[in-house]
Order: sequence, then C-alpha cells, then structure tokens
Amino acid sequence: MADDAADEQPIKQRKNGLYTGVSDELAENMKSGWADTEQHGLEPIAQAAELAERRERLSARFPGERLVVPAGNLKTRSNDTEYPFRSSVEYAYLTGDLTEDGVLVLEPTGARGHTATLYLLPRSDRENGEFWLDGQGELWVGRRHSLTESEKLYGLPCADVRTVTDALRRASGPVRAVRGYDAGVEAALADKVTAERDEELRGFLSEMRLVKDAFEVGELQKAVDSTVRGFEDVVRVLDKAQATSERYIEGTFFLRARVEGNDVGYGSICAAGPHATTLHWMRNDGPVRSGELLLLDAGVETHTLYTADVTRTLPIDGRFTDLQRTIYDAVYEAQEAGIAAVKPGAKYLDFHHAAQRVLAAKLVEWGLVEGPVERVLELGLQRRWTLHGTGHMLGMDVHDCAVARRETYADGTLEPGMCLTVEPGLYFQANDETVPEEYRGIGVRIEDDILVTEDGNRNLSAGLPRSSSAVESWMAELRS
Repeated sequence: MADDAADEQPIKQRKNGLYTGVSDELAENMKSGWADTEQHGLEPIAQAAELAERRERLSARFPGERLVVPAGNLKTRSNDTEYPFRSSVEYAYLTGDLTEDGVLVLEPTGARGHTATLYLLPRSDRENGEFWLDGQGELWVGRRHSLTESEKLYGLPCADVRTVTDALRRASGPVRAVRGYDAGVEAALADKVTAERDEELRGFLSEMRLVKDAFEVGELQKAVDSTVRGFEDVVRVLDKAQATSERYIEGTFFLRARVEGNDVGYGSICAAGPHATTLHWMRNDGPVRSGELLLLDAGVETHTLYTADVTRTLPIDGRFTDLQRTIYDAVYEAQEAGIAAVKPGAKYLDFHHAAQRVLAAKLVEWGLVEGPVERVLELGLQRRWTLHGTGHMLGMDVHDCAVARRETYADGTLEPGMCLTVEPGLYFQANDETVPEEYRGIGVRIEDDILVTEDGNRNLSAGLPRSSSAVESWMAELRS
C-alpha cells in the first residue's frame, strides 16, 4: 500500500536543474548495493509512559469520538527552501514524535476507549528513486525512521501517513480535529467537523498542559539550566558586543541553545540602551554601549520542545548607576512580592496584583503619578510604565496553555505542578515627556520560571542572581 501511495506522487525536479533526466541504467544502479540500515533493539523514548497516560486522559474526555491531531507540514521560506520544522505542540505532547506530516488518530472502540494509530512518513522509497531524487528524500535531508522503528520508539501502531486522508474521508461518526496545521487533513474532514467542537478539543489539550508531570518538570529544569549557561556566555563577551552590536549577544546565546538544546524557545530579545523599553525587541541590530543597560530575555528549548523563559537586565559595564539601581531595585522588590504570592491554592492573578502594587507605589513615591496607590491601581495608571502582565504559563510553548478557558487559567487557582513566569518591568520610553529626562530610555525587566510545589514554589532559574548587588558581583566574577 505504501509503495502504491508513493508511486501516485511523481518526484518533483527543479525546473532549472543541471540534470534533465535519469537513464534506465542509472535508475537500476541506484536501486541496489545499499547495506541494510534497519535499527534493531530500540527502546521506547524516555517519556513513553507519560505519553500513554495523556492519551488515556484525552480518550476519557471524548468517548465515542474520533480524534485527529496532526503534526503539521513543512513551510516554505523562499522558493524551494523551508523553515526548520517544529511540530504542533498538541501532537508532540501526545506522541513524542517531532517529524513533519505525522498525524495521530484515536479511533473510538465503542462507547468508551480508543485505539491510537500514529501515521508517519515511512523511509523514502528506493524502487521509484525517491530516496535520491526527491528534495525530501533520504540522501538530501537524512534518514527517516522506518514504521517498525517508530512503533518501538513511540509504543504505538504506525501506518503510512500517505493513506490517512483516504481513511479519514471514509470515516463515519463524530470527529474532532486540531486545526491550523495540516490543510490536507482538514480538507478530508471538511464535512465531518465543526469549528466549535474542534476548538473544544484544542482547549482541553491546552488545559491538560496546565499541570506538568515529573518528566515535564525535569525538561523545564534542563532548559533553564542551559539558559543560565547561555546568560553566563553573554556576560563573558559583552566587550565584543560593544565592538559590534546586539547581534553578537543574540549569536552567543544561540550557540548555547543549539549545542545543548533544539533551538531557542522564541526569538531572543537582546535589547541594549533605549531598546530595552520595547517589549519584544528582536531586531537586535543596535549598539551596545558602556553605561547603559542590556535587557536580555532568552530561553533554550530542549529536544523535547520545553522552553525556558528568563530575563535579566544587566549593566553593560558591570555597575549600575544610582538611577539605574533605583529602578532596578523597584522591579526586584515587585518580583519578590510576585514570587511570594505563587503557592498552591492561591488565585492565579495574585502574583500579578502583588507585583503591580509594588510598582504603583514606587511610581507614586517618585512623583511620576498622583496617588494614592489604590487610585492608581483602580484606574490602571501604572500601566503607562509597566505595560504588560506580570507573567504567563510556561511549557512546550513559551506562552503555554494559551487557549485554555479563562476560568481554568487566568481566573483559576494555582496547583502543584504548574509552571509560570514572574516578570515585572518598568519601561520609560525615550520620548516620554511625563518623566524626568534622566529616566527616559531606561527599561528594566526581571523574569524567572517558577514551579508551584506542594508547600509553596521553587525558582527553577535561581542559578542566575537577581538583586542588583548580586548581579554586579556575578558579572565581575565572570569577567575577571
């Protein structure tokens, strides 16, 4: 069946390729003389047990319904080059597979229970020349696992994904699918699904990720530990960044992310001087000057797609000025209040309110906004300089669980196993005439990754100093 499916899809050649065809003799030659590379004795991936438990929870939530979760397809960057592939979070969370085009299908076995099948691309075909002629063939982009190998790795029956759309078209009964990743899958299910039901599936998968299991916590800690080392790398080369630009900082951190992880979890924010007042500054093409601050917001993503999300604001020359220290210490005090509010049974929003109260009080104290503090908070006047919320859930997405229902997330209650960022900030824009001139162009954010525990919380990123004095000592030690 796989061979038939492959034969139906002609191998695409470059329009202006240097070879215009393949002789019969060469085609025959390429079919033989290759050693068997099938991998034997493979063990299941480390999180196989957790993945099975997640699928069981999903099955229990939607009894009697067919569930379809695609990985997604390659996306063109330019002409015939593609962006690096990153699997959909929903698919990776349930399968552990990170390859393109995969589809997980849970077939109902009656009123309760499902049988899961993982549809994947098999190894590229040798009979029709796909393995050396196709741009996604084995000799061009590397060897894929065979379906037998994949079954051993993921603990699931595997089938050729080129048959999945026909199977889905023939399917009867209620179906739900995760949308937005695979147009072919969606077309095959067009008359069987509804947007409302599909959104309910995606929302439930988002809510499943609110509480992390032990494997996930370990991956998050691994991501954070690599991120700490990446920040240390940056501090050691700030002199080179001053001689070039913010790009040197971005490249330095990226090296750590690629050596120890899969990638960066999001575009690194390497914002020096007034760029630190732009929340998502990712152009990273500005100068790095002594006497100014560097706001570095970056995270390493592990090979299982869990990411850290950490921010430190550093004096580029190693010492805060008096005003920089005053602003930094205010943000640090706000973060301390926010972290203290993270504990099981607390309202999710408690940490945000605690941090904002401190910042509002500081703004009143400095004469930048008219008090009292309760008035400032009621009217949200502090937001001119604090701008963003104080944190978010963290996991396989940097802003994880984003489509969970509000009542289970922002209006919910913290539980052990939840992981969130606490990241207050103050940002005085360079053109803000409502503040004294010396404030303008200063931006400060401090962000840590906090795990809710049974008796409080644990700062996963505690390996990086936070207080102004500790930051200065740490920088001096690294640069000595």
